Amino acid sequence: MSSQPPIPIETAETFLTSELEGVVPLSAWGEVSYFYNPGHKLKRGTYFATIKQKDGNNDKGSSIDREGVWRLNIGLTKRTYQSLFGPNPDRPGKGGVVEGPWDFKQLVILMPHPVYGWMSLVAVLNPSQQTWEQCIPLIRDAHAKAKTGFEKRVSSGS
Repeated sequence: MSSQPPIPIETAETFLTSELEGVVPLSAWGEVSYFYNPGHKLKRGTYFATIKQKDGNNDKGSSIDREGVWRLNIGLTKRTYQSLFGPNPDRPGKGGVVEGPWDFKQLVILMPHPVYGWMSLVAVLNPSQQTWEQCIPLIRDAHAKAKTGFEKRVSSGS
């Protein structure tokens, strides 16, 4: 594992639901997805983050099924993503991972999401306190992006 102890998963869960306005969590498929949806005006709202605790059929690149491993996923703006990692990778084939120099099984390190990096998602397995502090402004950025998307959807009636 890593020499840096991970933050408790509850730290991330509490931040996402208590520190940000209008957040609605939805549990499904071994993960909790976080949507911006104040007043439940939309069926689901606008997605911005996920906490995942097990591998999915098409998302096994991080080996989350290891004991004690969880992954925080954050949906960034393309500009923020590219400021961190350069151009978005190509979409992988079904069951594959994005191409690049990343070890998607490595703990603590913020990197592109193994499957959805092409969509400007980033991920970190078991963030340490230092990595968590790096994630907080990224989560706020993703939340702001979701809020903008939500407002556009509500105003257009979709």
